[in-house]
Order: sequence, then structure tokens, then C-alpha cells
Amino acid sequence: MKLFLPSARAAVVLLIIGGVALGGALSMRYGAIERTDIGLACTARPDTWFCASRQTVVTLFVHSVFGWAALAIAAFNLCRPSLPLFALALAASCLGLVLYNVGLSSLAAGLLVLSLARRAPATD
Repeated sequence: MKLFLPSARAAVVLLIIGGVALGGALSMRYGAIERTDIGLACTARPDTWFCASRQTVVTLFVHSVFGWAALAIAAFNLCRPSLPLFALALAASCLGLVLYNVGLSSLAAGLLVLSLARRAPATD
């Protein structure tokens, strides 16, 4: 029985994807969302791309989109493990963990760990 484990090259790519997702989420959270001066500037003049992206991210995490997406993709990856699904679920759960969707995203991260204990899909 061969387990679903990424190769060394795939593991490096997954680490890069997770790091980029964490870095982007941290910069958005602490550089744009939690700063009062940027919030006031976006209230006064909301028509810039920065304020539009800030408002989009706020709307997404208020509705728990990051957490639900991470959970859905991780659950699908648990049923049928594949590296692209694993990478998507990893990125979504990293975004959700930083951007206030901790409960659903941590459950998705747990499902990702469980998917590593699954059998690899049969190759044709």
C-alpha cells in the first residue's frame, strides 16, 4: 500500500505555496486591514485599487469564504488525493487561518494531514 505523499520537489513547491499564501495574508491583515489610518483613508476615498482589494478581502472573511473553501477543497482532497487539490486547500487554509476564519481553516488543515495517510490513487 503506497501512501499519498508528495515527492521532495512537490514538497518544496507546497512549502512555497504555503509561504506565499501566509505572507500575502499577513501583509493584507497587518498592512491593510488592521491599520486605522488606512481604514480612514479608504473611508474617505474608497475608489483606489488598494481600498477595493481591502474591501473585497474584508467581505470574503466576514462571510467565511476562505474557511469554507479550504474545508470543501480539503474534504474533496481527502476523498481523492491529488497534489493540485492539496496545494489549493493548503493555500486556502493558510489564508483562512490568518484572515479570521480559524475554525473552518484549522479543520481543513486537519483534513489535509489526514489525506497524507490515505492510499495514493491508482495510476492508469
